[in-house]
Amino acid sequence: MKTSDNTAPISATEPDWSRESPVPGRYEPAKNLLAAFRRYQRLKAKGGIMARALRPFVVLRHRFWSAVTGADIPLDSHIGGGLLLPHPNGIVIHPEARIGPNCLFFQQVTIGMGGRKPGAPVIGGHVDIGAGAKILGGVTIGDHALIGANAVVLCDVPPHATAVGIPARVIAPKKS
Repeated sequence: MKTSDNTAPISATEPDWSRESPVPGRYEPAKNLLAAFRRYQRLKAKGGIMARALRPFVVLRHRFWSAVTGADIPLDSHIGGGLLLPHPNGIVIHPEARIGPNCLFFQQVTIGMGGRKPGAPVIGGHVDIGAGAKILGGVTIGDHALIGANAVVLCDVPPHATAVGIPARVIAPKKS
């Protein structure tokens, strides 16, 4: 199992918030995009007149970082903490998709509707998705799964499994 600090396994249930925290003074557009996303969600949950007054500024900040990164991550998305976007350009996430904690998405990943199964994808915790992969329709991706680069996932992927190809097929469970 992969580890973030080479000592402890990455959790599929507890978010590691340090993975998406921007470092002050460092140019990290993906982390700034996620910070705006998280700020908006906190303000929306908090409610009140001050939160409503601040939300337009946070939306503007989110739009700025969306334009810089080229990512389309709606403000009302359901994304667990600890998301890593090393190269955020071209990432598209459907607002109804559900994403677990500590996932890793590379560039040009699409999570959306339109596959064989109706509905939006549900992605478990600590799922790594390779560059250019598409996860479409009401599929479920299990915890600790790997999705290969350019895979088109139209069926469920069990936990600890690897899916590759067009259309994607499960090739083997990962060894723990």
